[in-house]
Amino acid sequence: MDTIASLFSFITTPVSWVIVQFHKVYGAIFGADTGWAWGLSIVSLVILIRICLVPLFVKQIKATRAMQTLQPEMKKIQERYKNDRQRQSEEMMKLYKESGTNPLSSCLPILAQSPFFFALYHVLNGIATGKTIGVINEPLLASARKAHIFGAPLAAKFTDSADKVAALGATLTDVRVVTAIMIVLMSASQFYTQRQLMTKNVDTTVKTPFMQQQKMLMYVFPVMFAVFGINFPVGVLVYWLTTNVWTMGQQMYVIHNNPTPGSKAQAAYLERLTKHVTQHGKVRRRSEKAIVKAIVAKGRDRNEFERKFINAVNKAGLAAQADGTVAKSTVQAEAQTADGAETTTAAGTGAAARRQQPKRQSKAQRQSGGTKQAGGSTSSTSLEKSDDPQDAKPQDAKPAAAQQAQKPGSGTRSKAQSGQRKGGPQRPKSPSKK
Repeated sequence: MDTIASLFSFITTPVSWVIVQFHKVYGAIFGADTGWAWGLSIVSLVILIRICLVPLFVKQIKATRAMQTLQPEMKKIQERYKNDRQRQSEEMMKLYKESGTNPLSSCLPILAQSPFFFALYHVLNGIATGKTIGVINEPLLASARKAHIFGAPLAAKFTDSADKVAALGATLTDVRVVTAIMIVLMSASQFYTQRQLMTKNVDTTVKTPFMQQQKMLMYVFPVMFAVFGINFPVGVLVYWLTTNVWTMGQQMYVIHNNPTPGSKAQAAYLERLTKHVTQHGKVRRRSEKAIVKAIVAKGRDRNEFERKFINAVNKAGLAAQADGTVAKSTVQAEAQTADGAETTTAAGTGAAARRQQPKRQSKAQRQSGGTKQAGGSTSSTSLEKSDDPQDAKPQDAKPAAAQQAQKPGSGTRSKAQSGQRKGGPQRPKSPSKK
């Protein structure tokens, strides 16, 4: 570890300078020789580094999701060229180039953080061995060696002997209890972070080898932290515990606000978004607009949760727009306008329309009406209720104009086709042609 740390000695001076600046601030509050001053200086260093790595973290999320999307295509390439490794590699690189992804992007935050970790380890190891390093001079070195975190010296390790721990002004029991608790917390936070990623933020519709690898890492990483943790100084354990807690909180925020498509987290997110959109008729934040925009752009390629969201929005009389906003559906508005017009018409003129509908005529009334039509007078529609029981059957009566338009001598003896009215005076039949 000393050899690895020495490789990153170029960053030792900046890291030690940052720690000293934070120590000046906290030393003025808690005392220069206290564990709170030095411990909070390490925690502040972690927070500063992680804030600087946020852009890389965002890039890591995008790269990880892009790799998850490409897993089915990668599996097809592996099966198609399983006997030709060179062609398989060429097709993989072509797929990465076309999709604009890089497999190493998911490792960027870890790779970028590793120099700071080894530089911090080098600084704390120098404090443990009583050597000045970076900008930490003799007075600061003596102050750091006096600092204790819950009874354990900042530079003590779980594997240190009793004599070495006693030289730092502590007991072996205190050091091992504190380091054991910190190692357990560090491993547990790493396990929870990885488990949260696997159970909530993984596309459950696609089963790929990538998921199996993540499950394996979920158990391997905590064991690695436990094994290496017993050889880390207390100050380095503070660093790793802080960075694991930060990662866990950062990942919880991402899963809650920007989940992976097709995951359980996306189902819960879209359920919350649906409830808000249907109640308020709008999208609140820019991140929500980006998600709605992506869902609209997918079209028929939407997953089950996204289709359910679109259907719920449409049922509420809204429509998701291409820019990520929601607006009142034009189809729904037209339907509501038509429904309102029909309702008003039915309420205001329904009764009058029913009154204007002509009553069915009795046989005697139809005969008298037919006589009047034969005499050249216009028949009027009777609105009186018929007493004749035969009126229950509907009659197919043609208008007078239609009857007059028909020409006699059509060559058929049917009364209906020759324009004769049933029950009225019969027209003379036209002589048949010989």
